Amino acid sequence: MSATPLPLAPTPSGDADFDAMEVARARSIKSVYVYEAPVRVWHWINALAITVLGVTGYFIGSPLPTMPGEASDHFVMGYIRFAHFAAGYLLAIGLLGRIYWAIVGNHHAREMFWVPIFQRAYWVEVLGMLKWYAFLSERPGRYVGHNPLARFAMVFSFLLTAVFMVLTGFALYAEGSQAGSWQDKAFGWIIPLFGQSQDVHTLHHLGLWVLLSFVIVHVYAAIREDIMGRSSVISTMISGYRTFKD
Repeated sequence: MSATPLPLAPTPSGDADFDAMEVARARSIKSVYVYEAPVRVWHWINALAITVLGVTGYFIGSPLPTMPGEASDHFVMGYIRFAHFAAGYLLAIGLLGRIYWAIVGNHHAREMFWVPIFQRAYWVEVLGMLKWYAFLSERPGRYVGHNPLARFAMVFSFLLTAVFMVLTGFALYAEGSQAGSWQDKAFGWIIPLFGQSQDVHTLHHLGLWVLLSFVIVHVYAAIREDIMGRSSVISTMISGYRTFKD
């Protein structure tokens, strides 16, 4: 493998020295170990949980037609609700684990939890990535971790929505667990905060479409970047290594 210098774009993350070291490594070996194993495992488990939540959540909001025969012979919606609740627990536990790894993991494990929105250089780079995705520039900047636009989407489209969905989901779950349950004690305050149960149901259902919209854009951007960009994306979330193209 040749050691062709790679002009990576600066990352306005506040960790300039660390990024400079990462860039130096990329220039010398053309690949950088970015995502540690816990981050990659969380990513794919999270993808599975969101898929199950999306499908089952849709049918909970728009139930299947009534099954023929005695109601006691069927448990279709019961299985759907069980899968939804199990995936919800998986999503919530995964988020807690991901927060922990953001504390103990490497520099890139923390990128999903904050954005340097008060730095002008960050917004300049966001504009550059918008031009790239709009086919208005020939080549994107090179970034070791998430590019600036991806970081913004992760924080404000995925993370905040996922946290909202977990909170409202457990609040609705608490209604079935009834007063006095740990779900009611921990999340019972959420429904009065938004008005009434139906209001939370509606907001929770709208959150489903926000997450699905994020997933569609996320998958498109990842595939597009692998084909047209200057660095690996999908394979990076499998191997952990970001490989830079000539």
